[in-house]
Amino acid sequence: MERASHPFSEMSGPTANASGGSNIVPGRALEGRPLVGVIRNPRSHRNIGRDSLFAGHPDVIVVEPAGRTDLPRALTELAERGIDYLVINGGDGTIRDVLTKGLSVFGSHWPALIILPKGKTNALAVDLGAPTGWSLSDAMAAIENGRFIERCAIQVSPKADPDTQVSGFILGAGAFTTGIRAGQTAHDWGAFNSFAVGATSVWGVTQAFIGSAGNLWRRGTKMEIRLGANRKPMKHSGYGDKSRRWLLLASTLEYFPLGMKLFGRLGSGLKLAILDAPRRRMLGSLPFVLTFGWDQPWMPQSGLHRRVAHEFELELDGEFILDGEEFPAGHYLIREGPKLRFVVP
Repeated sequence: MERASHPFSEMSGPTANASGGSNIVPGRALEGRPLVGVIRNPRSHRNIGRDSLFAGHPDVIVVEPAGRTDLPRALTELAERGIDYLVINGGDGTIRDVLTKGLSVFGSHWPALIILPKGKTNALAVDLGAPTGWSLSDAMAAIENGRFIERCAIQVSPKADPDTQVSGFILGAGAFTTGIRAGQTAHDWGAFNSFAVGATSVWGVTQAFIGSAGNLWRRGTKMEIRLGANRKPMKHSGYGDKSRRWLLLASTLEYFPLGMKLFGRLGSGLKLAILDAPRRRMLGSLPFVLTFGWDQPWMPQSGLHRRVAHEFELELDGEFILDGEEFPAGHYLIREGPKLRFVVP
């Protein structure tokens, strides 16, 4: 994760054309054989210092963009070649950038996606069941066996500029932002993936439980949440400052690192979990919520809210996180993006 938030325009990409289709007329793939395009991030944690394993394969086109600004050109090149599968070789941040910059290239007609988890964090790979060492050969074998699932990414647009957006899978604010910053420190210490998630989660809940009112982990963020197309205001339990929420987490994933079940049994779609205030009763219940998806009738009245919302507005005065990247305070529209088809083990 970058340690400072970026202007939204630096990260975002244009939305798809009005028809929702691709702007590219594909070329022909190799006769009788699938053509695979690979976006490889050489700066991803498990790619650093390692050569690409795909070079020289006639059915595989490998591109290594120099950075985010080079991604549209790279994706356009692959689309023009008529790829059947798009491999994203990197971590969650690489996936976010590819999905963001690729929307104007592929629209709602993306090729099937293959995720090779090579980053410090690989939450999408956990959701898809892809092990750390999953290879392109493994993925091609899975294709032959017809192993695919669908997920929708989250699309985030400034309310004042809906024609730009960023795409990802896990969005959070409040204590989540504090936790991700702490997780970056854990990465600096050499802790990655589920271990880093577990360590920072335990540390954060402990700090919120024992800390004083001025503790960083207890502050939360001032925010307004309006649900659905009719923008119904999200209820507040009344505990703490009614203009603030301690934690907001939104995701379209269904399985999470360490088997965490913050969304309970909500299932598919864009899900929200919100904790109004760090009340010790609720914090003491979090191990049961996270481990077993525990849900009790008293929880909404005590400040824990869980919803499926295909879209919502979020206005907040602190930074939010999307797949590890920090974005500035503001007024945003968050909604489900097009369905994406992933190859799974």
